[in-house]
Amino acid sequence: MYMSTDEIRRAYLAFFESKGHQIVDSSSLVPANDPTLLFTNAGMNQFKDTFLGLEKRNYTRATSAQRCVRAGGKHNDLENVGFTARHHTFFEMLGNFSFGDYFKHDAIGYAWEFLTKELKLAEDRLVVTIYESDDEAFEIWNKEIGIPADRIVRIGDNKGAPFASDNFWQMGDTGPCGPCSEIFYDHGDHIWGGRPGTPEEDGDRFIEIWNNVFMQFNRQADGTMEPLPKPSVDTGMGIERIAAIMQGVHSNYEIDIFKTLIKEAAAVIGYDDLSNQSLRVVADHIRSCAYLIADGVMPSNEGRGYVLRRIIRRAVRHGNKLGAQGVFFYKLVGPLAEIMGSAGEDLKAQQELVEKVLKIEEDNFSRTLDRGLTILNEALDNIDGNVLDGETVFKLYDTYGFPADLTNDVARERGFSIDEDGFETAMAAQRQRARDAGNFGVDYNDVIKVDAETTFCGYSATDGEGVIVALYRDGNAVDTINAGEDALVVLSNTPFYAESGGQCGDSGLLTAEGVVFNVADTQKFGAASGHKGQLVEGSLTVGQQLTAAVDSERRQAISSNHSATHLMHAALRTILGDHVGQKGSLVKADSLRFDFSNLEAVKPEQLRAVENMVNEQIRANHSIDTNIMDIDTAKANGAMALFGEKYDDEVRVLSMGDFSTELCGGVHATRTGDIGLFKILSESGIAAGIRRIEAVTGAGAIAAMHTEDMMLAKTARLVKSDVASVVSKVDALVTHSKQLEKEIQQLKDKLAAQEGAGLINQVQEINGVKVLIAKLDGADNKALRGMVDELKNQLGSGVVLLGNVSEGKVGLIAGVTKDLIGKVKAGELVNLVALQVGGKGGGRPDMAQAGGTDAAALPAALETVAPWLADKL
Repeated sequence: MYMSTDEIRRAYLAFFESKGHQIVDSSSLVPANDPTLLFTNAGMNQFKDTFLGLEKRNYTRATSAQRCVRAGGKHNDLENVGFTARHHTFFEMLGNFSFGDYFKHDAIGYAWEFLTKELKLAEDRLVVTIYESDDEAFEIWNKEIGIPADRIVRIGDNKGAPFASDNFWQMGDTGPCGPCSEIFYDHGDHIWGGRPGTPEEDGDRFIEIWNNVFMQFNRQADGTMEPLPKPSVDTGMGIERIAAIMQGVHSNYEIDIFKTLIKEAAAVIGYDDLSNQSLRVVADHIRSCAYLIADGVMPSNEGRGYVLRRIIRRAVRHGNKLGAQGVFFYKLVGPLAEIMGSAGEDLKAQQELVEKVLKIEEDNFSRTLDRGLTILNEALDNIDGNVLDGETVFKLYDTYGFPADLTNDVARERGFSIDEDGFETAMAAQRQRARDAGNFGVDYNDVIKVDAETTFCGYSATDGEGVIVALYRDGNAVDTINAGEDALVVLSNTPFYAESGGQCGDSGLLTAEGVVFNVADTQKFGAASGHKGQLVEGSLTVGQQLTAAVDSERRQAISSNHSATHLMHAALRTILGDHVGQKGSLVKADSLRFDFSNLEAVKPEQLRAVENMVNEQIRANHSIDTNIMDIDTAKANGAMALFGEKYDDEVRVLSMGDFSTELCGGVHATRTGDIGLFKILSESGIAAGIRRIEAVTGAGAIAAMHTEDMMLAKTARLVKSDVASVVSKVDALVTHSKQLEKEIQQLKDKLAAQEGAGLINQVQEINGVKVLIAKLDGADNKALRGMVDELKNQLGSGVVLLGNVSEGKVGLIAGVTKDLIGKVKAGELVNLVALQVGGKGGGRPDMAQAGGTDAAALPAALETVAPWLADKL
């Protein structure tokens, strides 16, 4: 029964919805509030806090079609992509989840029913695995489902340690874990390979399509396995693998999505052979690149942006191998959005931005390619022997996107080879660093877990009453705290806003008769709010009732800044375009910070327009209204969801007139007029394609304006002008200063030329070659380069090395005429001296510069030059 990938996705979600599961949208590829993960790489990532007991949801069963990327960190398949049947940088994971609801019986039953009844897979084609000691799972498969014992494979601890098995899953070194049961599909005996657990298991005949993880233990740091009070289920089925089965093909690259993308890639590249593996690479990579950009990742030189850049460059390089002329990669975004069906809607909304980012990055890479070739040729010019070292090969790969085979091709053309072993050593070290970056890095059992929930009553008030439901001191639950102790107080009810969505937590006081607790900050712990601070007076006990009073002046300042952030977001989208999206924010009492997507710096006139527009909305004094509605209705009404936030089924929709409508759980001003005044302090770039605006409101904005007025008045006094004329006066002074600098440089050049003319008398001959080695004192380092060029012209053929001491620092410059660079290279010569004067340098074979810190060592260092040159010449 043929099914398209989109039909499979819809059928899966509908099936589990009929079994009482809540359909949950795919989360962002950038894990929300989880610095331990580079990218979302599994369906359970967005439910991690739910499984850990740190977050409670209003459903206990869920299903999703989660977009995933594995191209960095612990799960890195990049080098295999395009050359195997099932490796991808981007894939979709179909999953169903139980949070303390059903367990093994239902999970196994649902999986079997969907595969054999809904998809109508032949039962005799399916083989299952279980953890070796999981007799319960065996009984369910054998007795209830009816799978013969010879098609149930027990997988034991085959990695040299207890529970170190492919069929035992762990979230980390500690925390939830348990056995798993995998379902394999037999593609037929015409394909080589054996069942799981056999020596031939790495073949392609038996392919895993579904994994049921049974989380039933909590692993302690000492290895103890404690049974979880509410066992849970986490499952996953790769949509590409099941699509291959349903479409009667063996390789994932033959399914409908990839057939379309490969055909489109061939068309934009201008290549006819659709079986070429480079087309597979391009088709795979456009999926991860497009969705990463749509989720806010921009190409850069570190972190997630660095991985994205590597994937883009790998795709472009494979396109170039096939003869692509000009930029081509971005042209695949439109076809991708179409073929992804229901999963392509988010991409369609961001298509223009994604295409623009990819086009810019591809243009930049073409220039980087040229720079890389220059670096490579310089390295080959300076090589000792005939083998290019592995570190240089790796640098070209890692920094300039040069694959080792391309470096090898260029080297071979010039009669050199590359150190492949050294390159592989450097690559292995990088992979290890990537794997290390993928660890969870947190001890689950050290996390404060609060079972209680806190009701927030602070939207309309800054005071209230609450009962202490938990106390923590040094991370440990206690019954009582005493005066002078730092603690965390959890209340049943609180007006204190806990830090969330970029808004900082409230501060204030918790009091009772004879009790004063100073709250410095409020943080979320699952569904509970924790008041962090110090008990100033009295003692506190669990069950005690307290009066909670927020610092209302500070709250008002925070609320105004938060509301101004919403207005600025709307203004940026109006002035710059709908591609602007929030990528982070920080709302404090004294200022606000807003990060947003934009490929270039915001022009001063655009910033002024944004500032004016926000202040116009403030003067309009709109009522700031909040409505509670289901999330689908909110989105239908145009409410914007914010980057990195997770939302419940019912959400708060915040509106400021017709100007701004967003989903937001934070606290806000009552009317826009309460903000008073809005002023932008700065605009800057924080990553490729991500800009940051810092601003102030109210009293802070007035103070910033006063500061600017004072600075302007001081500047006017310094240039002996009035404020009205200060710009023209400063402009005149700058022009005059530049003219003076130009005249001074001309005089320095003239003096250098005169000094150079005198130096020609110091020329000596070494093995028949003219050589000038000279020490200067106080010469202008900028003029030295021109001096060396003039001396080389006068020599016609020769070597020049000048050492200059200026303000206690050494400047070195070497020049070699082109007929001699086969024997002497300027970079090697200047480095010979630099190493002796506390420096290091290099450059082109014909011209190189360096610096040093040990001026006293220069004379002796210069004396080593003649013997060194005698050996070379």
